[in-house]
Amino acid sequence: MPRGTVRRHPQLNHANHALLDETAKQIIEQLQEDGRRPYATIGRAVGLSEAAVRQRVQRLIDSGVMQIVAVTDPLQLGLGRQAMIGVKTTGDLDGISDRIASIEEVDYVVITAGSFDLLLEAVCRNDDHLLEILQEVRAVDGVIGAEVFVYLKLRKQTYSWGTA
Repeated sequence: MPRGTVRRHPQLNHANHALLDETAKQIIEQLQEDGRRPYATIGRAVGLSEAAVRQRVQRLIDSGVMQIVAVTDPLQLGLGRQAMIGVKTTGDLDGISDRIASIEEVDYVVITAGSFDLLLEAVCRNDDHLLEILQEVRAVDGVIGAEVFVYLKLRKQTYSWGTA
């Protein structure tokens, strides 16, 4: 997906969630360990042919159950400051969240219940850049407050949902 493209997630509908068989879960686990692992290697690990793995992976992608992406390290890219920002709003929450999601440095936006209406993550070069982003967020019509939670050290980040 090109930089700056907003990827909308479908509404959570627990009644329609995907039921994965054990083989699909094993394939996903293999790809979570190494997204470039050859289908033949995955096939040997899960007991399928290379062609069968290729078909199953394509079905998982086509159904929206998974995607294969490159994950970068922000620090290695010169983006030394990350922060979660809790946002309080008034008005059209969908419109406000869409406007905030269009800010290039904002890579995560969720509508929440609780103290904040939105939580978003910003990845930036430094504190001055974070301040610019915060000012841009606060300038969005309908934003009435924002609280910043600066990341000091990343202790855990996984992408292993749905395989247990």
